[in-house]
Amino acid sequence: MALFRETADVSVRPAVAGDENAVTEVQVAAWRATGVLGEGVIAALDVPAMRARWSSAISSPPGPGFAVFVALDGPDVVGFAAVSPGQVLSLEVLPESQRAGHGSRLLAAAVDRLRSDGSETVTTWSLVDDKARAAFLESSGLGEDGRSRTLATGVREVVEHRWSAEI
Repeated sequence: MALFRETADVSVRPAVAGDENAVTEVQVAAWRATGVLGEGVIAALDVPAMRARWSSAISSPPGPGFAVFVALDGPDVVGFAAVSPGQVLSLEVLPESQRAGHGSRLLAAAVDRLRSDGSETVTTWSLVDDKARAAFLESSGLGEDGRSRTLATGVREVVEHRWSAEI
């Protein structure tokens, strides 16, 4: 068995055109696995529209400071993170690939991007009942900052708390 390979087993890179399919699949699978949104919300998702939005975000970011990163396990996309100025908009990892460091690598890439764009803080949002995400964010040095918001999903309302940290 070779000690070194020509490519990394796990890595994070900027998303490229064509990644939108995997990003959408990761997002839907991760949302379904949490069980927090409920199957009604998952069933109501417009997956083709989500894919089109990810394609646009990857190919034509809406402005400075917006970026999408993907986590790779060998050649396979197993997670992604999307950032905007000062904020991690989304960070998801396939359920079967969680707890393998992909989320931490994605968060590190997101924070590096935010710092390089001049941000001094990072914020993100987490569903109130997503205990695994709360534990991940807390172990990563973020904390709830007292802000919350209610999202109308078209099926039911869900509540998120904002998490933040100085970077």
